[in-house]
Amino acid sequence: MKKPTFESVTNIFLKNFFQGLIIIGPIGLTIYVIWSVITSIDNIIPSVAKQIPGLVFISVLLVTALLGFLGNKFVVGRFFVDSIDRLLEKIPGIKHIYSPTKDVMSSFVGDKKKFSDPVWVKTNENPEIWRIGFLTQREMDVVQKDNYVAVYLPHSYAISGWVIVTEEKNIKPVVGMSAATAMKFAVSGGVAGFHSDDNVFKAPE
Repeated sequence: MKKPTFESVTNIFLKNFFQGLIIIGPIGLTIYVIWSVITSIDNIIPSVAKQIPGLVFISVLLVTALLGFLGNKFVVGRFFVDSIDRLLEKIPGIKHIYSPTKDVMSSFVGDKKKFSDPVWVKTNENPEIWRIGFLTQREMDVVQKDNYVAVYLPHSYAISGWVIVTEEKNIKPVVGMSAATAMKFAVSGGVAGFHSDDNVFKAPE
């Protein structure tokens, strides 16, 4: 039996250590982010947070959900929300903050989600290269771009992305993936998504 060397023991230790980081890292980061959000909201009213930790956070969740319910289900609530919306969009300075923020949030959540139409986009002819994106504008006639569409291309491992305007013939609808799966596939760099772990490339050990 071959006697273990210091180098082999070190390699085994480091391999298992980094494997442990892969397991602990996402869990630890998730817990940290959740805890940071809870504590930051709790600190809005520090006196209450000291007496009953988590009460402010739960109250904010309940009030937000209640406002969403009232704003969607009742005519008076809808009228009130629309009135505030129109007011904020007319105030100089504030409208440049409010409008983009509302548009971005509406793109991801709510009844008017924009990233709900995944498509394949040809970004290069020779060699042929396709990227996955989300159709955001089906018509560009208003800017004199007939037969053109706008597509949002998310970056991998980031919350950013970029928009391209391309001819309609350069896009194809994504088949076999939901919008959520397509976003997961794009953001993960193709590692996560529609396939099984058996098809994921793994570097040789």
